[in-house]
Amino acid sequence: MGLFDKLAAWLGLKKEVNVLCLGLDNSGKTTIINQLKPSNAQAQDIVPTIGFSIEKFKTSSLSFTVFDMSGQGRYRNLWEHYYKEGQAIIFVIDSVDKLRMVVAKEELETLLNHPDIKHRRIPILFFANKMDVRDALSSVKVSQLLCLENIKDKPWHICATDALKGEGLQEGVDWLQDQIKTMKT
Repeated sequence: MGLFDKLAAWLGLKKEVNVLCLGLDNSGKTTIINQLKPSNAQAQDIVPTIGFSIEKFKTSSLSFTVFDMSGQGRYRNLWEHYYKEGQAIIFVIDSVDKLRMVVAKEELETLLNHPDIKHRRIPILFFANKMDVRDALSSVKVSQLLCLENIKDKPWHICATDALKGEGLQEGVDWLQDQIKTMKT
């Protein structure tokens, strides 16, 4: 972090935020995070995340540290160890994988009912990813299948995205940034 970034953070002009990026394996989490980084910092080849990785990107007023958590079944139990540190959540859904939509819903319910999340007003951004694929479910249908309308105690937003092209990502990040800026610290 450069001197001006440190000064801006110290003056409260640039807030640092820890974001958890969650979702089942192969939903596009790493690709989304890669697209959010500056083009000179983007990886050319994306490989499945084992365990987790930490990535950073900035917007005009926030500096994001994103914990890219593996969505493979054997690693999902690690997610809860990072809940306390998270100030926002990005939950990525593969809109084409209709068979595992139930699993995504179960993981979301487990997340929302965890003691470190349940009583916090933490913003959750849902990316209904892979909209470029022909049989992808709409973001409205994904929202219905995940019963997002039942989330009453946390701000949430869903965006239709195509992570490969970066479509829909900025809308979501703008919403998340607005939510974080209005959160009481």
